[in-house]
Amino acid sequence: METDETYITPPGSTEIILTAEAQSYLLSAGKWATFLGILGFIFCGLFALLALSIGTIFSKMAETMPYNPGLKMMAGFGSGVTIFYLLIDLLYFFFALYLYQFAVKIKAGVNFKDTAHITAGLGKLKSFFKLWGIVTIVFICVYILAIICFVAFAATMAKDMSAGM
Repeated sequence: METDETYITPPGSTEIILTAEAQSYLLSAGKWATFLGILGFIFCGLFALLALSIGTIFSKMAETMPYNPGLKMMAGFGSGVTIFYLLIDLLYFFFALYLYQFAVKIKAGVNFKDTAHITAGLGKLKSFFKLWGIVTIVFICVYILAIICFVAFAATMAKDMSAGM
């Protein structure tokens, strides 16, 4: 995960001047990003609490219904589910962090007319979208793999059923 970036202006480049309307749009985006970033941190905390308590929830459910074998199996997976949820929460934390960092830097840059802050803020926005793109590619690959596994499983089952007749 990207945490700090340095920016070097290429020689001979021209400066970009932001109009008042563009600055207003950036400030508005910064305000919304602050809201979404803080909300993301809050949900990260709540999700972490859920992740840390899910193993106990599964165990207690198995204790209250001892004759249900599915619940006993779920109780055994409690720590695995906790680790999986914490990893998802960590990923979600980086989304919230990049949004919040974008908001802080872009608002400071526009308010103080500081190009370095605006550049750093846009760098955090780039990091946010880069992370979003990587996660999207991973999910597409998982979906494709799941479809291939499902087709292979269905073909195997169809072959076994036709051989048994």
